[in-house]
Amino acid sequence: MADHLLLGIDTGGTYTDAALYSETLGVVARAKALTTRHDLSVGISGAVDAVLGKARVPVSAIGLVSLSTTLATNALVEGQGGRAGLVMIGFGPDDLKRDGLAEALGTDPVLFLPGGHNVHGNETRLDMRALDEALPALSQTVSSFAVAGYFAVRNPAHEQRVRERIRAISHLPVTCSHELSSKLGGPRRALTTLLNARLVSMIDRLIGACEDFLQRRGIQVPMMVVRGDGALISAAEARLRPIETILSGPAASLVGARHLTGLDDAVVSDIGGTTTDVAVLDKGRPKLDAEGAVVGGYRTMVEAVAMRTFGLGGDSEVRIDDRGLAARIDLGPRRFLPLSLASTLHPDSILPVLERQLRTAHVGRHDGRFAVRTGVPERLASGLQPQEQALYEKIGAAPVPLEGLLMTTPQKATLDRLVARGLVHICGVTPSDAMHVLGGQGQWDAEAARLGLALAARVKDGTGRPIADSPDALARRIVDRLTRQSSDVILSACLADDGVGAIDPAGSVAVDRALHRRAGIVRFQIALDRPLVGLGASAPVYYPDIASMLGAESVIPADAGVANAVGAVVGQVRNSVTVFVTQPEEGVFVVAGAGESVRHVDAAAAFSLARERAMTGALHAARANGADEPAVTFAEEIDAPEVEGSRKLIEARFTATASGRPRIAREA
Repeated sequence: MADHLLLGIDTGGTYTDAALYSETLGVVARAKALTTRHDLSVGISGAVDAVLGKARVPVSAIGLVSLSTTLATNALVEGQGGRAGLVMIGFGPDDLKRDGLAEALGTDPVLFLPGGHNVHGNETRLDMRALDEALPALSQTVSSFAVAGYFAVRNPAHEQRVRERIRAISHLPVTCSHELSSKLGGPRRALTTLLNARLVSMIDRLIGACEDFLQRRGIQVPMMVVRGDGALISAAEARLRPIETILSGPAASLVGARHLTGLDDAVVSDIGGTTTDVAVLDKGRPKLDAEGAVVGGYRTMVEAVAMRTFGLGGDSEVRIDDRGLAARIDLGPRRFLPLSLASTLHPDSILPVLERQLRTAHVGRHDGRFAVRTGVPERLASGLQPQEQALYEKIGAAPVPLEGLLMTTPQKATLDRLVARGLVHICGVTPSDAMHVLGGQGQWDAEAARLGLALAARVKDGTGRPIADSPDALARRIVDRLTRQSSDVILSACLADDGVGAIDPAGSVAVDRALHRRAGIVRFQIALDRPLVGLGASAPVYYPDIASMLGAESVIPADAGVANAVGAVVGQVRNSVTVFVTQPEEGVFVVAGAGESVRHVDAAAAFSLARERAMTGALHAARANGADEPAVTFAEEIDAPEVEGSRKLIEARFTATASGRPRIAREA
């Protein structure tokens, strides 16, 4: 057929979405299936088979597959990821104190090796003896390695040597910092590399699961993955640089929102199971974050849409603070497995326990909560401490009540570490359960949701009274809280975009009065200057009230639930390469980037080589990522101030960007 169908797949924390898209007809069919963490191919096959069945088309009609995901974003927001070993070349322990690197590293191991380069690419001798001594034992306790060298963006030779040594001995994945960013700032580049290494196994499993399914179904077409800036990269490149897929799902949703609504100016808010992502469309284009994407509290060097990600979603943990006179409810940032979903998946493990707990006279501190393994491969559980291993062995594939699992206070912290490693889910009350009680949602077990909220409603506040009279009353409070917290995060993102990020909507009395329309001598009002586009499967049940609170028009496109999948197939491949020229001494010009450093005695020759390297590198990268006929644009920045009547070159930057639509498979 002349008009090939494009298959978009979005794997989120709760659902996997699929959409078949035609460039002439738009969305042809859409479908959803539960994301299956233990085997991602199950959720992918469920969604894709359903969408093919709805469209009633053969697999030969598909010309391109594109994948977006929130798994990497969710992992960083929730502090999850594999255990990674960090190797720093030419840095010292004090460098860990910068850019949040020590906090991000946590208990993961780090090695410091002598070596590195200066700004012109000249080396300090590399000494790998400490690496050779540590590798045999270290490789048994981590799932990947991150390597960051001093000024590696000027000369990556030491990172490359260390990478080859690690691979030869450990056979584990290795990420080098120069592969991820050409920007200076060693500690932040090391942070980005560490986070990338933690995500390698997760994204590898996702792409592998998708490829395996497509092969089984006979779908042999190019496969792309959405990057955090909305551009497309090949699946092979995404495997090497999974950090670039952080904000992949949100970026795809923004591209999809623009495509589905036709709006040039809008606030776009996408609510998923784990996160809410907020961005602004201005004159038809999303803004890019020039400083690098911020996810999970860490500012990375990943270029991405200027989108703010908050740990707030339909599956957020409901936290009840009963210490005051009136109990306070807060949501997130952790994702729970909703009781209604857990009971659907494990009916014999949830309902009998909830019923038994409700029959007891006293409220238990762990009532209504369970632990269950996520089902990740056992090799990802390497490096557990003895107390972690002991607790992990008590948790199986079916949910276990926390009341019988946590016998001491330290065990709670141990369980939290297993959750952070992505090995265990906590099941408990969430806003999704509240919506099942109120009738706004009905896809899972509403009885389990009602029992869970009945248990939570028995919690007593500071006056000794239950915090709610009924499950329905508590459900309404939870949904009202989600409406308010959602309004707060949307306002926070918009105020930051306006340059007044110092205002905290959650803590402002004026904002509170304005949102709740409370009367006063001074009248406060809040309104957005553009529509609020709500995306996500649950957007229709939440966003009309959120838009009303914010004084905005509510726009929820018909395909809001699969906007990510649509955005995944309407984007472009785009790759940029930057080459630098510096002047270490009079009459000497060093070209660095996209190859080995080269010295010239003529500035014009150095600049010409830099332009050629940037263009060749960008075109090569775009074609390697599947661009059909990429076009190239150039940007040049030359920092050469005049000193005592003559100009001294500090640095020249030549950036080439190649972009184009991905290749689509043609029928034989």
